[in-house]
Amino acid sequence: MHYLLIDTNSQMVSSWNDFFGKEKNVTILEGDLTTVSCDAIVSPANSFGFMDGGVDNAISLRLGWDLQQTLQQKIKELPEGELLVGQSMVLETGDDIIPYLISAPTMRVPMNFNIATSINAYLAMKATLIAARAHKKIEYVAIPGFCTGVGRMQKQIAARQMYQAFKEIEKGEKMDFKDFGEAQKYHWQINPQGLIFD
Repeated sequence: MHYLLIDTNSQMVSSWNDFFGKEKNVTILEGDLTTVSCDAIVSPANSFGFMDGGVDNAISLRLGWDLQQTLQQKIKELPEGELLVGQSMVLETGDDIIPYLISAPTMRVPMNFNIATSINAYLAMKATLIAARAHKKIEYVAIPGFCTGVGRMQKQIAARQMYQAFKEIEKGEKMDFKDFGEAQKYHWQINPQGLIFD
């Protein structure tokens, strides 16, 4: 499995390099996600499949608005009636250059409140990697920065979260907590801007 981390924001690219720079199966580029040739690109949208803002708008313009309709219909058919943050879904696009889309929500609805202090980039990255690794026809995935557009998460924090997910899912470095305190500390380290208690 090979991963392409690609974003138009140079700070996002720099932050990825800080964490993923030595990973042999990761390529980091500054550029447009929708212009690459790969097995799948990732939509970091929302739990209800609206793909008309930010990166998702560019994806819809590139792959067609019928993809949003298909995604929303499949989401409605789920038991939850929504694709929760931390879940993902793979769709065929009908496109020869980008045959699959992985929808991995970074927020429940389009919003910026509390996203910057969340661990949503970590959860979305875990869901992305699990879906990609489980799919027999996906070997090369293009991934944008998570939570850094509308969500306003700091690029360095987003990169750290995405890399933590990568270590756990791709490299098999699973967490093993001895007590609640260790789990709490781990959660806080994923996003030091988040509050444990108020």
